[in-house]
Amino acid sequence: MTPSARLSAAIDLLAAMEATPQRPADALANAFFRERRYIGGGDRRAISARVWRVLRHWRRLHWWIERVGGKVTPRTLVLAMMALDPDARENPQHLFTGERYAPLGLIGSESSLYTQLEGQGLLHPDMPAAVRLEVPDWLLPRLERAFGEGLEAELAAMDGEATLDLRVNLLKSDRPTAQAALEGEGIHAVDTTLSPWGLRVAGRQPITSCAAFRSGLIEIQDEGSQLVVAAVGARPGMRVLDYCAGAAGKTLGMAMTMENRGHIVACDVSEPRLEGAVRRLRRAGVHNAERHLLVAGDRWARRRSGSFDRVLVDAPCTGTGTWRRNPDARLRLREQDLVELTEKQAAIMDRAAALVRPGGRMVYATCSVLREENGDQIAAFLARNPAFSLVVPDGTEDDLPAGLSRDGQVSLTPRQHHTDGFFAAIMQREAG
Repeated sequence: MTPSARLSAAIDLLAAMEATPQRPADALANAFFRERRYIGGGDRRAISARVWRVLRHWRRLHWWIERVGGKVTPRTLVLAMMALDPDARENPQHLFTGERYAPLGLIGSESSLYTQLEGQGLLHPDMPAAVRLEVPDWLLPRLERAFGEGLEAELAAMDGEATLDLRVNLLKSDRPTAQAALEGEGIHAVDTTLSPWGLRVAGRQPITSCAAFRSGLIEIQDEGSQLVVAAVGARPGMRVLDYCAGAAGKTLGMAMTMENRGHIVACDVSEPRLEGAVRRLRRAGVHNAERHLLVAGDRWARRRSGSFDRVLVDAPCTGTGTWRRNPDARLRLREQDLVELTEKQAAIMDRAAALVRPGGRMVYATCSVLREENGDQIAAFLARNPAFSLVVPDGTEDDLPAGLSRDGQVSLTPRQHHTDGFFAAIMQREAG
């Protein structure tokens, strides 16, 4: 595709996102490219990079466009990006040509907007703090509570691109072998610094099409997510429950640390998500896991009360820790969502706690950085459930690196740990 054709596709994708604002951008982009199979891999990456750059600066671009009296459209958003960001600087006259596959030529108001914005820079002293930091107004005080003086540095790290992390599947390989297999396909990977099973790849690479992935030697999984698996400390012979398993990414990791021995159950309320786990489990060579669909009135949990050595509650959350991957998520998040999610998290924890055997452990995890979903939830749970207490990891019953936990709780951020934002709390039920 020509640069103009790529630009036109990016504008079309932004228009599709504008038309369905509540749909996640990555899902919409996947559908967009599926319908346009003539767009090759390199073109898809270039188009996505332009669109995601706009999403990362969404509030700032809107503020600038409105400041100079412009109208916000997909076309003016990409124009403003070209004008304001030195790394995206291009001459729009060379791209908006109206020729075949190119966007239509600029109209007068668009040319004027570009001229007024050119060279201004993305930030301005008059910007409200929430606009400058690219967060909803209502969320800013909660982020200030979470990060304090480190707020701007933490949010700047969330503005960057996410790393591409892989988990080596020890059921089939080890890190050196997986690294060598990837290197043989032209993909250079280095060891992650915290996860004992992780590899990190520079840039965007076609991992799912490589032989190492197809044969189950590796899985795509952020290092922070791997560390949640490490916090569980699932061991061979244990009975383990992944209570909010989704597509079973952490189930795969726990089956690995169990060496395929013992029994693991992946539960979820979504049948499509659980069905999506089947192929992943088979590819990874996991045969000690079963799936269970949680439905209203289900007696399954009651019959298994107090029977699991480990229970992982990877709770539904705001996803504020994943903004590097999903910058559009911050635009969709509403205050009511946080209220509803914290109520749901508390209820899920209470139900899951009943499944932990005396002396067993429950690990509560989120991909959120908000105290309301993390430390506050744990404090409230422990007040309601005095049979549980926080456990400080010692490296014998878990796989966490030394010093990563504080009082049995782990908080990861992109700035401090170069992972997505994750939280995990390790709690033990009294043996009594």
